[in-house]
Amino acid sequence: MSIPQNGQRRGPVIGIPAGETVASFTDYAGAQAAVDKLAAADFPVRGASIVGSDLKSVERITGRMSYGRAAAAGALSGAWLGLFFGLLLIIVSPESGIVFIGAAALIGAAFGMLFQVVTYTARRRRRDFSSIAQIVASSYAVVVDVESVNKARNILGVEPPSTAGEQGPSIYL
Repeated sequence: MSIPQNGQRRGPVIGIPAGETVASFTDYAGAQAAVDKLAAADFPVRGASIVGSDLKSVERITGRMSYGRAAAAGALSGAWLGLFFGLLLIIVSPESGIVFIGAAALIGAAFGMLFQVVTYTARRRRRDFSSIAQIVASSYAVVVDVESVNKARNILGVEPPSTAGEQGPSIYL
């Protein structure tokens, strides 16, 4: 990636951020609170990062899937899509009337229900449950630029690491 003349990067920076760990937390909320505290103290937070370690995929089962549940979920998502297209039609053609919004929502609900029931039928016996999947980390570290690490430690009230070769200070909440 090329760096423009003014030294500012453009686009996302990919990879582990360079810098030093200021504090570690067992949950994301703690790391976020630390960065909020740095921002409130006018710390240059653009050079800070929250790094999650030991990532795990967690899938929480929300219930048993059935034809009724599949139909209801499909109808709801289809109705939203139909409502969107109905509103879009009203914006493009105001003379079409408000009735088209309701009709579009009903047609969307019908197609959504049909599509979801067909999909559930095809996947039946392989996945008879509904779930929510997420990626979580076991720990979170607040990392800042090496030039600003002492200022960040002072703001957060964290002692510098000992010279015995430790990784850095940890705050576990």
